[in-house]
Amino acid sequence: MFNKLGRNDMCWCKSNKKYKLCHESFDSKIVAAKRQGHIVPSHKMIKTPQQIEGMRESSKINVAVLDYIGENIKVGMSTEEIDKMVYEKTTQMGGIPAPLNYEGYPKSVCVSINEVVCHGIPSKETILKEGDIVNVDVSTILNGLFSDSSRMYCIGEVSEEKKKLVNVAKECMYLGLEQVKPWGFLGDVAQAINDHAQANGYTVVREIGGHAIGLEFHEEPWVSYVIPKNTGMMMAPGMVFTIEPMINMGKSDVYVDEEDEWTVYTKDGKPSAQWEIMVLVTENGYEVLAD
Repeated sequence: MFNKLGRNDMCWCKSNKKYKLCHESFDSKIVAAKRQGHIVPSHKMIKTPQQIEGMRESSKINVAVLDYIGENIKVGMSTEEIDKMVYEKTTQMGGIPAPLNYEGYPKSVCVSINEVVCHGIPSKETILKEGDIVNVDVSTILNGLFSDSSRMYCIGEVSEEKKKLVNVAKECMYLGLEQVKPWGFLGDVAQAINDHAQANGYTVVREIGGHAIGLEFHEEPWVSYVIPKNTGMMMAPGMVFTIEPMINMGKSDVYVDEEDEWTVYTKDGKPSAQWEIMVLVTENGYEVLAD
């Protein structure tokens, strides 16, 4: 699985340190875990210090764009206007909107309202109304490095029922974040999220999850939020992935719009909420890169 390096060779991670002073101990832990039957990350999944720094810079743009949306989003605005704001703010800061033309996606951002779970395509015809809950999912490329995060926005006066869904979805995300630590498992994150959602009478979407990110928009591993603790891939320092559970007020079943082949809806028509952060696994825990 790993190339054999001498202890005095330069480390594979391009840190310019000798292997024995850098990732020798790391590789030993990975090999031991694999022998125990665990799913472990490859070297390709571990970001270099230079890549991580570049992702921090990309994330600064991503966060600034979401801040800008939060300052300007309002009743009566079309989702096309949100798309224009995202494109203009991202490019003004030197970035590129990652969704634009990604696998044929036609816009710079995903805007998902009420029963739209994710991948809502901005349109001049879709107008924000009083009482809507809206997910704005922003992703940025800067110097070839990707960042990704999303937030929920409540438009005007929102029902207590919807407010609770939005708040619990955020709590789920942060409870999952608390489980991020080196040599733990992605299932630890998933169970914390799923337990909290179910305790509040909600469900977690099964088919769509998080993903690693960095050199590409979506990388391996895919991150499920419905697997049990102590399962899934082992988390190791240098891994970067998103935590973005989609929490449904009703059942977990979803479907994709047959016409646009992107927009995902709840099957029962009840609202869904999602928050997304991008997290780096560190030697001692985690660092949130984009929120």
